[in-house]
Amino acid sequence: MKKQKQKQKQKQKHNSMRDRIRGSMVIVIAFTMLIAYALTSSFVYSRIRELAETDIRYEAEYIAAAINISGDVFLKELDEVEPGTRVTLIGTDGDVEYDSEEDEYTFANHLNRPEVQQALKDGSGSDIRKSDTLGRDMFYSAVRLDDGRILRVSKPVITAFFTALEILPFILVIGILLFILAIVFAGRQSDILVEPINDLDLDDPLQNDVYEELTPLLKRIDKSNKEKEELANMRREFSANVSHELKTPLTSISGYAEIMRDGLVKPEDMPEFSDRIYKEANRLVTLINDIIKLSQLDENRVELEKENVNLNTLTEEIIQRLRTKARDCGVRVELTGEDCIVFGVRRVLDEMIYNLVENAIKYNRKNGSVRIRIFQDRDKKKIIISDTGIGIPEEDRERVFERFYRVDKSRSKETGGTGLGLSIVKHGAILHNAEIELESTVNVGTKISIIFGMVPASA
Repeated sequence: MKKQKQKQKQKQKHNSMRDRIRGSMVIVIAFTMLIAYALTSSFVYSRIRELAETDIRYEAEYIAAAINISGDVFLKELDEVEPGTRVTLIGTDGDVEYDSEEDEYTFANHLNRPEVQQALKDGSGSDIRKSDTLGRDMFYSAVRLDDGRILRVSKPVITAFFTALEILPFILVIGILLFILAIVFAGRQSDILVEPINDLDLDDPLQNDVYEELTPLLKRIDKSNKEKEELANMRREFSANVSHELKTPLTSISGYAEIMRDGLVKPEDMPEFSDRIYKEANRLVTLINDIIKLSQLDENRVELEKENVNLNTLTEEIIQRLRTKARDCGVRVELTGEDCIVFGVRRVLDEMIYNLVENAIKYNRKNGSVRIRIFQDRDKKKIIISDTGIGIPEEDRERVFERFYRVDKSRSKETGGTGLGLSIVKHGAILHNAEIELESTVNVGTKISIIFGMVPASA
């Protein structure tokens, strides 16, 4: 049921993507059509205007040539001119001698009109201006006759708006057809574009032969898949290790307790059996505590607030707590250095240093030593723990910080190790943005350094 709902949601998302692609393509086409309409209107307008201006000049020159040959009688024999065309004959003094459309403005003196002045000077002239008579823009073309008079022909100037209106019906028809084609084409094209995305193999994303733009996303998915797989493997391994580690002491406790219950233990052996049960129970408690600590560090659920912690003072306290263990193992512990303040969680820092010093003692040799140095090197604060112990083989160095990993399983069992100590150190370092460096030589010793960055101390 959940899978069906997820598929429906994915389908809705895909449909939404298709709709967006269609919508985007339709908007682009509509916008393109508007621009094309504006450019077409502008081009048609300029061409019509250019042709109209050329036509009126030719008409003015034609009539002027006819008058020069036939005289003014040509004007009386002139057929009706094209609607909107006006013919005016102006004397040398500017008075109107003839006008094809007489009105109250006809007989006003025209000597100062720009086209007339230009024709008197150069032989021909033209001008575009708003007509006081018609209230619209007019194109005037004037030609000087052989006798010095001026013949003027005028026509209304077609406007860009009128041109746009004239071609609008054609554009609308074409636009509707293109719009329908655009919707059909956008639908098919969106399906073609989306189909490879729907067919992506997210389990093996880098094997998909799809758009180059999706490569960064597929790489992130592949990285995420690997991290999830690694995390799942770690969890499985952790669960198996926890089950095994818990089962071992519980089996021992159960076995010893059963023997004691059945009265099979001699009175003089009771202390030994009780001691074994105590040690196994203590090992079990230690293991559970370590698992809880790791879980808290993993989930960033360390409840204690950070504070200023003096590493030197803290280490001195830890050495005091481990003094008995060091004496029993025949190991000498030395501390040198200076006061170094680190802003962190005191309990976690205590666990980190305690685990490192305890390991240095447990895995040391008889009459060996552990040297601890604490100092500040420029902007770094360091604690270095060196021992003269059994060392760590090169092939194990990268894995010693893994959970439940033990270099010497038999010795770890003897010393009561849980295999979680160094993992707690690693996660504690991550919590404090610290670095861990490991150097070791088999049968010579091990040196582990924790390097804290310069973290501002609290006020």
